[in-house]
Amino acid sequence: MKVMVFVKASKDSEAGVMPSEQLLLEMGKFNEELVKAGIMLAGEGLHPSSKGARVRFSGKNRTVVDGPFAETKELVAGFWLWQVASLQEAIEWVKRCPNPMLEDSDIEIRPIFSPEDFGAALTPEVREQEARIRSVLEGGAIAPDRFEAGQERRIAGINLSYTPESRVNIPRQWERFGPNIGHVPGQIGNAAYGVLWNHKPPCDFDYLCGVEVRDGAALPAEFTQVLLPAQKYAVFTHDGHVSSIHRTIDAIQSKWLPTSGFKAGAGPVFERYTEAFDKQTGRGGIEIWVPVRE
Repeated sequence: MKVMVFVKASKDSEAGVMPSEQLLLEMGKFNEELVKAGIMLAGEGLHPSSKGARVRFSGKNRTVVDGPFAETKELVAGFWLWQVASLQEAIEWVKRCPNPMLEDSDIEIRPIFSPEDFGAALTPEVREQEARIRSVLEGGAIAPDRFEAGQERRIAGINLSYTPESRVNIPRQWERFGPNIGHVPGQIGNAAYGVLWNHKPPCDFDYLCGVEVRDGAALPAEFTQVLLPAQKYAVFTHDGHVSSIHRTIDAIQSKWLPTSGFKAGAGPVFERYTEAFDKQTGRGGIEIWVPVRE
């Protein structure tokens, strides 16, 4: 769970009294312990309310109120954002914190809402909107263009095994399979597919270059078939050269998915090369389909 930890303001902090060198060193050591433990996500001190402002809402009216504000004990002088296993764990960490003030002080812990807390109000549309926002805030510029309820697809083509080091040879596999596109028995549509599947520890995987085909099609003996299940997919556009697509896939799985609010769905991640893909430039029309579940 995520918690916001508030350092409550004091008369000294509101007066702009700066912490001593000793306190800065002690707080720095505590922050280092939080980081090493994988607890701390963010943390900052705040200027006194005299340097801030409030905006008061009343119907459609907005009124700006300049600081300072009188209710010192209700103000915040700093904060942390922590990732913890429980509220009790957060409490134990706060107990280890140096007193952040030169006088008696309070530190408040507040759990942050998770998607499950919103119940029925968190519709699929709201969840997808939240995932797009989180992807920008926490995953950088990586964000899905859309979510789709993907239908079952049967992909057939040439399959080879790779390691993280040997995957640079995938373009040769496409050169071998390319002449088959448009001539595969039972082919459906004109798109080509690159399917990452059959993952083996530590990081080995199979890669299938293929096209969608009808069930029961009379395929060449050397062809392998992979069934892509009907499920929800996050669909990303790869804007760069096709040779750098693995970087986008790695970023989706390591940055976007862990912060998206979704979990990995069943079945493989696959690349889809639409009719807009330009074989001469290696750009355009490249989609990455990632199975997700709520």
